[in-house]
Amino acid sequence: MTALRDWTHEITEIGDHRTLSRTRQATEEERIELARELDILACDSVSVDYAIKSLGKDRYRFTGSLEATVSQACVVTLEPVPARISETFSIDLGPPEALEDEPAPAGDREILSMPDVEPIEDGRIDVGTMVFGMISAALDPYPRSANAEFDWVDPKIKADPEAANPFAALAKLKPKP
Repeated sequence: MTALRDWTHEITEIGDHRTLSRTRQATEEERIELARELDILACDSVSVDYAIKSLGKDRYRFTGSLEATVSQACVVTLEPVPARISETFSIDLGPPEALEDEPAPAGDREILSMPDVEPIEDGRIDVGTMVFGMISAALDPYPRSANAEFDWVDPKIKADPEAANPFAALAKLKPKP
């Protein structure tokens, strides 16, 4: 991920028991690169309001909101399908070695209630990578334009209407009395 590579903060910027607040908007070059990396038609805007708060013991919490406007290709017609992404987030951050020592959750309920946790590597919080991940996860996997119609019919069914019946082949195997 290279589109938002400059969206980082050194943990020394935050210090102990302080909060760093920022609003960032992707530049045109960053949006073009982001669209390429996400394999979408366009990324028209990306805006993030966030705060990184020290929790002590090399732990931090990254919270805020993300707004983005993108265009994806319709899975049927390939026409542009505009979408608006609006997400709020809260992600805990810590050094990778501290995250390895945390106990594994016992059951499914514990896993679902666990906060998102990301590692801090080389004393740097990579906001760009987390924003990229949130946009990627929020994209519609099968975007469809409002006027898209998919009316394809298998040629075998057109030739033999009984082929539409999934049990027709079995009926042919049944011995006749």
